[in-house]
Amino acid sequence: MEKKNSIKEIKEQYKEMSVLETEQFVEMYGDDSRSGVQKIIVTALRQKELYEKEIERTEKMKEYERKYGACSYICGIDEVGRGPFAGPVVAGAVILPKDCNILYINDSKKLTASKREELCKQILKEAIAVEVGVVSPEVIDEINILQATYEAMRKAISKLSVTPDILLNDAVNIPGINIKQIPIIKGDAKSISIAAASIVAKVTRDKMMEEYGKIYPEYNFAGNKGYGSAEHIEALKKYGPCPIHRRSFIKNYI
Repeated sequence: MEKKNSIKEIKEQYKEMSVLETEQFVEMYGDDSRSGVQKIIVTALRQKELYEKEIERTEKMKEYERKYGACSYICGIDEVGRGPFAGPVVAGAVILPKDCNILYINDSKKLTASKREELCKQILKEAIAVEVGVVSPEVIDEINILQATYEAMRKAISKLSVTPDILLNDAVNIPGINIKQIPIIKGDAKSISIAAASIVAKVTRDKMMEEYGKIYPEYNFAGNKGYGSAEHIEALKKYGPCPIHRRSFIKNYI
């Protein structure tokens, strides 16, 4: 009689297998009546179900990319950092390939920091072109945050290695751009290109704020990323502003 694999061995096999191998795994162990094995099978089937739902969700996020599929280069645009008291505003511009199948791309705010990092690496590796535009706190104070956001977006677009045929923007029309633009409300949750841009912009800005946190440790920029947390406001009142604070944003606190 053939010796059965131990539950520990089956668990290790499950951990090492791809979700695409689920059916073979279930076929191999489905008749094993041990409760430990059945629990592993239930987990494997649940993971496969979640994987298939993620494929479905990602495909829905390609609606605009399919709609404008006749265009060679579709560029997603998004920004992060409009609201913080400190640090720059950063825009991302991403052109994904037509056959892009990166899963879990989503509005950057809905992702954990580690997932954003992982996806950002994938996007940088697989995208046709990726750039960011950064506008400093001084310029934000000088021209206001809306105009600074537009400037960050123009910078990102101008640096791309290829010229986009169309821009999918998160809710805005960017002045001074001679490329067709499609503003999409909540675009970072509806377009895979915009969501990818939001991830790249968020990861870039977060890293910048972490570095600023080493220079100005009193404000815990690594933790609050420049946003007006209670701790940040308290530090601002105690120490006053530092060089990366937006003076136009903090006048009520100093």
